[in-house]
Amino acid sequence: MELPNINQKKIENLLEEGKRLDGRAPFDYRDISIETGISKNAEGSSRVRIGKTEVIVGVKMGVQEPYPDHEDEGTMMVGMEFNPICGERYESGPPKINAIEVARVVDRGVRESKVINFKKLCIKEGEKVWCVMIDIYCINDDGNVFDASALGTMAALRVAKMPVYDEKTEKVKFGEFTDNPLPLTKEIPFSMTFYKIKNKFLIDPNRNEEDASEARITIALSCSKKDKIINAMQKGGIVPILTEDLNKIVLQSEKIYEAVYPDLNKKIEGLKK
Repeated sequence: MELPNINQKKIENLLEEGKRLDGRAPFDYRDISIETGISKNAEGSSRVRIGKTEVIVGVKMGVQEPYPDHEDEGTMMVGMEFNPICGERYESGPPKINAIEVARVVDRGVRESKVINFKKLCIKEGEKVWCVMIDIYCINDDGNVFDASALGTMAALRVAKMPVYDEKTEKVKFGEFTDNPLPLTKEIPFSMTFYKIKNKFLIDPNRNEEDASEARITIALSCSKKDKIINAMQKGGIVPILTEDLNKIVLQSEKIYEAVYPDLNKKIEGLKK
């Protein structure tokens, strides 16, 4: 939605001074809270709040035939919806391009990091594999739904339990779970979305700051060993991002990862117990 000029100018002027509307520095996140186990029927579920932005994520497991070019690997699908309750700009109906874009960005971060061991989701090669279905629902949109959705997805995946599968009937027993966790690797991605306003960048914008932005870029970073790895990167918006700016963003993403991710990881590990 179009932002009033007076608000746009105020945001731009504050950023020139290294400030923001709510007093944060350009690369500070708002308060982040994570809950898991909010759905008794989902294999894994989470609720994430970043400031006033809130999303709910559910993970369901199904059985299907594998894709012809990956006969010994499971599959994954990500869907996302902005419900009318999350803001006045949203209406009922099928997912629109903004929801599809969030799902794509989340999918890419998870898939390219290889955090899910898809080979361990093979039931019978060439015939039956598990499909991981990730559903994201925005409850309130006050900016930065991308990072909230990505964080909620990883929280739900990390607490997910495999469902009971009846080999005789070849069906999943709805609502019955094993003690086996979803097979994950140590390449856990943490997604950060940088927004460009004029010639300045910031992270975790509120609603007005996001509306004032002209471009964004999401980086999914992981660090299972000593070195950090960029698993995925996706740009949005019509304004280009210069090479020198991209180099600065990558360096800044490493600093943010070191400052933010360890505490979030501890929270999720605590929720798994």
